[in-house]
Amino acid sequence: MARQRQITTTRLGRLTHFGRLAGGLISGAVTEGTRQIVSGRRPSIGDVVLTPANARRMTQKLSEMRGAAMKVGQLLSMDNGQLISPEFSEILSRLRDDAHHMPLGQVAEVLGAAWGENWDDQFERFVFTPLAAASIGQVHEAVLNDGRRVAVKVQYPGIRDSIDSDIDNVAGLLRMFKLLPAESDIDSLMDEAKIQLHLEADYLREAGALKQFRQKVAGDDRYATPEVLDDLTTHDVLTMSYLDGMPIEWLEDRAEDERNLAAGSLLELCLREIFEWGLVQTDPNFANYRYQPKSGTIELMDFGATRVYTTEQQASMRNLLQACVDGSGIDVADAAVAVGYLNGNDTPGYRDSIIKLLTTAIEPVRSREDYDFGKSDLASRMSDIVLDMRLKKRVGQMPPVSILFLHRKIGGLYLLLSRLKSRLPVRELVSYADIVPA
Repeated sequence: MARQRQITTTRLGRLTHFGRLAGGLISGAVTEGTRQIVSGRRPSIGDVVLTPANARRMTQKLSEMRGAAMKVGQLLSMDNGQLISPEFSEILSRLRDDAHHMPLGQVAEVLGAAWGENWDDQFERFVFTPLAAASIGQVHEAVLNDGRRVAVKVQYPGIRDSIDSDIDNVAGLLRMFKLLPAESDIDSLMDEAKIQLHLEADYLREAGALKQFRQKVAGDDRYATPEVLDDLTTHDVLTMSYLDGMPIEWLEDRAEDERNLAAGSLLELCLREIFEWGLVQTDPNFANYRYQPKSGTIELMDFGATRVYTTEQQASMRNLLQACVDGSGIDVADAAVAVGYLNGNDTPGYRDSIIKLLTTAIEPVRSREDYDFGKSDLASRMSDIVLDMRLKKRVGQMPPVSILFLHRKIGGLYLLLSRLKSRLPVRELVSYADIVPA
């Protein structure tokens, strides 16, 4: 159930939250460590920190704070979720379903600052209980005086100014409690998190990305995007036309033909984003897709995490895909160097693991028959390969962050296609996009 919570807006206030969280984790760890020692066991730091009680403490505090404190987990889990321990991954995953939202008064303050004192005069109705609450902002339904139904995305106050300090504090907690493998260097990830979050916190930039996508899919009845209302959009508030489709998961119980048709549209969209447009919406949250049963239209929303890829990056990724489908191990390794997975001086073990991971990920494209995502164990096999690299071979090296965002995109798509129990001629669809031969 959604809960109201005043968002802490000052750096000092948020630092105090982190201090209390650290203190609570230490107290819980000491209690658990003492209990295990008395029982005759010698616990590890993970055993005493990642207890159910500490998991609740961390989930509760990060959920209250919102902002960058929650977003870091997405970056940490982008290489198939195994840079962090399964226990910590579970803690972070709970945050997606444990949202606090701003109380009415704080929402009114943000809107007053964006639109002026009498902002509500332009609305016939404004629903203060949000449709959704996420890490940076929350979305409200409203009706303008002219009868138009709109969605209003309201950023939490103080979030933009707290990004850098929040991420530094989260990184400090991760290091203090050894929640990451010792050989992992997360500095580049944390730096990228700061850049990405500053971009996502600029709703004018998101509005621009939304307009670009709207132009890209114009005339294609398979897709729809909201229309930006420029006169009601600022850095902190994004107002769009309202899309009222069903959640994409609604398709699960529909006929196979309908599920496969929608799944094929989702896959083709992903291919066009990466290889044709170089404009990729990298947030794979299922809530970012909705479905209109009467028309079969897929509604696209939330473009804060949109990333641009250069023609050179697109070409190197296309070459890698072609090598993974029809090339030799040497071909894959050479293409992987161009993308950034390898640097040419890697150990044979790491190089072989990367080749295995990449060729496994491309399994649906290699198949000359319809690929059954619903029965595939592809995700677990990829997870096993990454686990072997991270935990057994103790490899902390990671691909460029820009590629990790594509992992996030494609991994989320695979999960959705699996959820829809899709059977698709993936190689045929990819060949239509002129990426690999049929």
